[in-house]
Amino acid sequence: MKSSLGRAHLAFVLLCLVAVPAHANLLTNGSFETPIVQVGGFTNFVVGSGALTGWTVFGPPGQAVSIVSGSFSQNGVSFPAQDGAQWVDLTGLNNNSTEGVSQSVATTIGHQYQLSYFIGNTTGGGIFGSTSTVDVLLNGALAFTATNSTSSPSTQNWGQFTHTFTASGAATIIGFRNADPGNDNDNGLDNVVLLDLGGPGSGVPEPGTLTLFGLGLAGLWGITWRRHRRT
Repeated sequence: MKSSLGRAHLAFVLLCLVAVPAHANLLTNGSFETPIVQVGGFTNFVVGSGALTGWTVFGPPGQAVSIVSGSFSQNGVSFPAQDGAQWVDLTGLNNNSTEGVSQSVATTIGHQYQLSYFIGNTTGGGIFGSTSTVDVLLNGALAFTATNSTSSPSTQNWGQFTHTFTASGAATIIGFRNADPGNDNDNGLDNVVLLDLGGPGSGVPEPGTLTLFGLGLAGLWGITWRRHRRT
């Protein structure tokens, strides 16, 4: 009987896990894996370009960002990606201005959203500065600023940052802008994730979740009842 009840409890736990709603990344190409660039190299994308899958490059005319291979190295510094095989350098190739990348996402008014991302920084190489700072824009307005100041002379290190905001419209433009000085030639961005956390009272289980929960209880009771009848 203990064995049957153990299996019943396991089945119930699995049903409860299924009942927990999963959050999916609302952003396209959040790790900048497309378009694919040459292994060990990089490709520049000028302001106004839509060739960077899912993203638009913005900033002063003539500026650019770069998609960089995770196996790229320069001046004795390696530049691995935080996620996947590529990342984006907001400073481009000697484009140390206020350029960046943005993406429009469908949102629900009143819902809370969680935005997480990684900033890459190195303190080596002589031309990459000492910190990496990124401005986060919501619908073109500055919402957050984050800085990775970790000392790392031989490789680009990644620091994660997370913010939450409440959507005020049916679409929200998420933007990441270079905020490094003109003499800093590295400002990495990778693994950008946007999650919909729901609206007010979203902590209350949804109808579908409650249904699955009820089915799990019913299944557990049925298995136990049949076991008792057999014994």
